[in-house]
Amino acid sequence: MLLRCLKAELQKCRRSPVWLAFLILPVFPAILGTGNYLSNLEALENGWYSLWGQHTLFSSTFFLPALLGVFCAWQWRLEHTDRNWNSFLTAPVPVRDLYAAKLILSAGISLLSQGCIGALFLISGKLAGISDAPPPELPGWLLCGALGGISVCVVQLFFSLIVRAFAPPVSFGLAGGILGLLFTAQGWGYAFPYSLLCLGMRANNPQMELDLPVFVLSALLYTAGFALLTLRTLHRRDAAAE
Repeated sequence: MLLRCLKAELQKCRRSPVWLAFLILPVFPAILGTGNYLSNLEALENGWYSLWGQHTLFSSTFFLPALLGVFCAWQWRLEHTDRNWNSFLTAPVPVRDLYAAKLILSAGISLLSQGCIGALFLISGKLAGISDAPPPELPGWLLCGALGGISVCVVQLFFSLIVRAFAPPVSFGLAGGILGLLFTAQGWGYAFPYSLLCLGMRANNPQMELDLPVFVLSALLYTAGFALLTLRTLHRRDAAAE
């Protein structure tokens, strides 16, 4: 059943260009970050690490949370249209599989966005004239960033479920990204889901020591907690529709 639901969600993606945003929009923080790096070479003397700090400052705070918010809001858009909730809740498949398919697809989009960010980072470094080998920590930054992105997705899927309008959840994602940076700066990053994206990517501080067990535990707790909250909401709607 889960595979059928996942195929249906993938077909929706093929009919809509929304996923292309994750291939195109990461170009903008890459341009901004590289421009900042080249404009401040006197102060930014750490090559790849300085460039990564500039790239992630923009992508993890402004672009990625808003993009993930757009995608999660779009995933519920069809269900919010007309009377499609009745079709969704009366489909001959478990509600948990319908939701799991959306969450898995969101996780895949989080991985895709990190892959694009990593590729653009490497291209930008070469164009900026950095001759050293890329940092060996890069795969870890990207994987942890993807895990932090999944935490953002599960929160955004919940708010996009309970709010029918498209714009508020997207605005919530952007506000969450900015708050995440503030929480990280205050040392409270592990306690806030949007901060996990900043922490995982080592945004603006690539040589920061990440407490990996605490980071993973926090991400898992937020993912499990909001997934259960979303399923509970869906089951309530399912009961009301009967």
